Amino acid sequence: MKRQIFAPEHDAFRETVRAFLAREVLPHYEQWEKDGIVAREAWRAAGKQGLLGLAVPEEYGGGGTLDFRYSAVLAEEFTRAGAPGIAIGLHNDIIGPYLTGLATEERKRRWLPGFCDGSLITAIAMTEPGAGSDLQGILTHAEDKGDHWLLNGSKTFISNGILADLVIVVARTTPEGGARGLSLLVVERDMAGFERGRNLDKIGQKAQDTAELFFTDVRVPKENLLGELNGAFVHLMTNLAQERLHIGVAAIAAAEHVLEITTDYVKEREAFGRPLATKQHIRFEIAEMATECTVTRTFLDRCIEEHANGQLDAVHASMAKWWATELQKRVADRCLQLHGGYGYMTEYPVARAFTDGRVQTIYGGTTEIMKEIIGRSLLG
Repeated sequence: MKRQIFAPEHDAFRETVRAFLAREVLPHYEQWEKDGIVAREAWRAAGKQGLLGLAVPEEYGGGGTLDFRYSAVLAEEFTRAGAPGIAIGLHNDIIGPYLTGLATEERKRRWLPGFCDGSLITAIAMTEPGAGSDLQGILTHAEDKGDHWLLNGSKTFISNGILADLVIVVARTTPEGGARGLSLLVVERDMAGFERGRNLDKIGQKAQDTAELFFTDVRVPKENLLGELNGAFVHLMTNLAQERLHIGVAAIAAAEHVLEITTDYVKEREAFGRPLATKQHIRFEIAEMATECTVTRTFLDRCIEEHANGQLDAVHASMAKWWATELQKRVADRCLQLHGGYGYMTEYPVARAFTDGRVQTIYGGTTEIMKEIIGRSLLG
């Protein structure tokens, strides 16, 4: 089915993104995977190309557009290129809204130009060794010392954790913590007491640095509080719909791409003297996956449209996230099986699609959490 949600300007932007990937990313990506981290030069190149800060007002160096369709193009093209290591979606769509919507004017002028030109890389730190999706389990805490906060605690599984120059930390600012006792504090690279642990060894997305972070008596200026004191829970809930939609957009793009690769493969690969594509079982497998992808794509495009118009709610974003990521996982697994032994070799893109995509059902809220949100909306 022909997609209807993009205008000519979005198609032109897609060509720009593809050219950027071919020039600045794909020639280096294998090395980044070996290094476990993306070169900072790639971020600066992305900024120079205008791929960072799409929704940041022009006065701070951004693109000045709130049209999420541009972000969808970025997510789709980086996914299809097999290059999730540059976490531009995290930077633009997840962290960007906190800085543009909650930072003071002085902090915006200090942080946003670098955010847009790629010289300032960002991360958000919620997950702890003992607290994942359950924010009420957060132990990292900040004590009010009058002119600053004194931050102590640790975080884990933090994307961009090694590269990040700014980290938005979710911390308890009341003794009890919980939904009414958490705040968002921005920790900057050179603050004393802020240390990074190891770059974690993951099964996929090898080029994307993921780290442990430690905070020991870190003095955080009062001006680095984002939004309302003890208001983190509301701020997080406000922005989670866009985060989950972004993950869903990448997920359906990944499922479609690995299906395309596999469709081509079974046409060429022979077994018992005939192409695999002539086998009824293979045709049924491809037909089932193509149908599921088409149905899912239709729903995701509707969600993109709704979000571009400011109308997507948390429930439908949760539906998009869990359904598309579970589909991605299922399609990658079935496509790897159709590749036989070759599917298990890392030089084949289907193998990387399998390992890179596995985390999609976990971060941004697990599938189980998504179902709980949806079920609660229906049943109370």
